[in-house]
Parts: sequence; structure tokens; C-alpha cells
Amino acid sequence: MTGRPQGAARRRGQTPRRRSPLRISPAVSPDRRRPPVRASPERSPVRPSQGRRTLTSPRRRSPISPQRRPRVPPPPHRRRFRPGTRALMEIRKYQKSTDLLIRKLPFSRVVREVAARFTRGIEFRWQANALLALQEASEAFLVLLLEDAYLCTLHAKRVTLFPKDVQLARKIRGIQEGLG
Repeated sequence: MTGRPQGAARRRGQTPRRRSPLRISPAVSPDRRRPPVRASPERSPVRPSQGRRTLTSPRRRSPISPQRRPRVPPPPHRRRFRPGTRALMEIRKYQKSTDLLIRKLPFSRVVREVAARFTRGIEFRWQANALLALQEASEAFLVLLLEDAYLCTLHAKRVTLFPKDVQLARKIRGIQEGLG
């Protein structure tokens, strides 16, 4: 090892290092010159093999296909929110909106099934406005019931809503408000 500085001291330009002259292989064209690979002090120097005078062998390239696919950029990293932030964002979003939360087709299937059960298998035809009014009323009822149930949860000094909180909210509401 010589007395020359290594690493950061060399980069700062305290003592410049002499570069070896560029050796060119006869197989490499003049417009594709690459600097030779320098051997580190730990490794032994690369020996020229089979009459070549370069330190590196030419890089193998894959055959060029007639149609190249464009490079697709990697997908951007998804933003990671802290715990609870996403829930608060969803709460604000749904409080601002007035659209229905339950999908219309599954709700209409449930309504038709319950109606068929109460009419002993007789199928009725439903107007779209009737199903829409029923869905609006049922969603309003469920939202208010879950609000009351969550108040019961907070009263019990918890943050997780349990089924017993919903049952307590219905019991406190009574027969008319809690629907039986």
C-alpha cells in the first residue's frame, strides 16, 4: 500500500492520483471507449487472456428485437398514513356526502326476499321509487342506531363497538324507536 490517501481524502482533491492510459481492445470501436476496470489493492490484477490487451472483456448484449417494449416506470409507493388517520378521513368523507351507502341491487334483493317471506311466497312487483324510499329510511335508521350504540361504547370506556352496545341502544330506545 502506498502513502496516497484513499476514499474521501482522494475525492476532496488533496493528492490527485495518476490515471493509467486508456487501453482499447481491437474488438471495441473508437466511439464506444470505456475506461478499464481498476484492480483494487486487495485483488490480484486481471491477466490478459488469449492475446487480448484489455483489462475487461466486452459486455455481452442481448440481441436487439425488432419491436422493443417501452420501459414501464415502477409503480409509485403508496402513501402510508398513521393509524387512525385513514378512518378520520373516511368519516369526514361520508359525513359530507348524501349518497346511499348500500348498493341498490343487493338491497332490492334483500327487500324482495323479506317481502316474499311475509307474503307466503307470492312475488310482488316493486317500483324503483318505492325501493329507493325504503333504502333511504333504512339507512337513516341504521346510521342513527349505530351512533347511539357507539355512545354506549364510549360510556363503557371502550372504542370498539360490540354487539351488546347495539342491543343496549335498541333496548334504551324502546319498542317503537328500536323496532321491537
